[in-house]
Parts: sequence; C-alpha cells; structure tokens
Amino acid sequence: MESSLYVSLSGQVSMERRLNTIARNVANMNTAGYRADEVKFDSLVTSPGRDKIAFASEGATYISRQAGAIEQTGNALDVAISGEGWLAMRTGNGVAYTRDGRMQLGVDGVLRSVTGNAILDAGEAEIALDPLGGRPTIGKDGTIMQGNRRVGVIGLFSIDPQAKLSRVGNSGVVPDRPAEPILDFVNNGIEQGYVEGSNVNPIMEISKLIEVTRTFDSTNSAVQGAEDVRRRAIRELGGG
Repeated sequence: MESSLYVSLSGQVSMERRLNTIARNVANMNTAGYRADEVKFDSLVTSPGRDKIAFASEGATYISRQAGAIEQTGNALDVAISGEGWLAMRTGNGVAYTRDGRMQLGVDGVLRSVTGNAILDAGEAEIALDPLGGRPTIGKDGTIMQGNRRVGVIGLFSIDPQAKLSRVGNSGVVPDRPAEPILDFVNNGIEQGYVEGSNVNPIMEISKLIEVTRTFDSTNSAVQGAEDVRRRAIRELGGG
C-alpha cells in the first residue's frame, strides 16, 4: 500500500521534470541555434521484500543534437553550419560553442555573437575585421575575405557525440570533453547569409504536454486512491 503511494509520487516528480523541459523548449522555439532539451527516464528497481518494486527515476536531461531548419537572411554576417560543427565563442567563463550564427562587428572591429561574445578561429583567437574594408565574403571553410585580403578564418569545431552538454545562455553549450577543430570541409562547412533556427517542433511539444498532463492526472488519481485505502485500513483495523 505504501509502495504504491511512493511509486505514484516518483512518477509525479519525473513528470514535473518533463514539464519544465517542455516549457523551456516552447519559450525558445524561435531562438536561433537553440537545441531542445530532452529527458531520459529509467526505472529504479528495489526489493524490500518478496516482490520487486519499480520506481520512476527523476529523469536525466540532455540537449538534443538534431539540427534546426536553415533560413536565408542575406546578411553578410549571418552564417549557418552544415554538418555537425559548432562555432566557438569566448564568454566570461571560458570558451562555449553555439549554432547561432548571427554575428556582428564590435566597436573594436572584433567579430562577435549577438550576445557580445567574441567569435574565435580554429586556434581560439579573436577575429578582427576592418570596419571600413567593405562587405566580407565568408567561404565554406570559414575564410573571411574583404576585397582581395584575407582577414581571418572562423573556427568550426566538432564535439564528441558522447560528450555531455551544459547550457550557456539559450544557444550556447559547454561539453565535458574537449572540442576539436574541423579541418575536413567535405561534410561540414559554413554557409554565408543563412541562419539555423531552433530545432524545437511545436506540434511535438504540444503532444508531449498533453501526454504529460494526462499522466500527471493519472498518477494523482493513483495517489488519492492509495491514500483512501490507507485511511480505510486504519479505520477498520483501529476499530473505528
């Protein structure tokens, strides 16, 4: 009787985690380069007595690696990434990586993200453009040209598929394993004048929300049922 109550409560805790990720995803469905949060659930099995009891885990949140849709902007400082690469940017807490390719020139001529972080080359150095040098041209390998002069190369980095990603802002991530510069641009590259959108699927998120709501209602009914049984047992065993 008590076990059924705890199992139902564990289910509610896991659904709350799932609801939080859905809310975050929906809030960032129009954020460039945003990768959706997903939750992986496991069953925790315990054997306090003769029968095994399976509890729902709280859930492990991870960041989806699926790419978002590409939109043409025509802006010379907008770039989208083809393949699995990431742009590197220097933040106040070190180097982070992003798929948000909306860039701008700082007052110092340094190429920066829309949040003001310096975009880095393959050696993690800042890239400076000539504000008066004319419209830049960015090649697939990240080479930046102004007129006939090469002024820098945008770094493109690969992140180990097994690396765990932590968020920095909305579109930035920090892996728990070192990222490596990409040197082969056959399957990876940069497309100038495009931006990658969020990979959130609004229809799927709505479907998940409906599913979570129904499951939460079901577990809530189970909790209430277990509590009613407990009260009845106390009343009957107590002779009341």
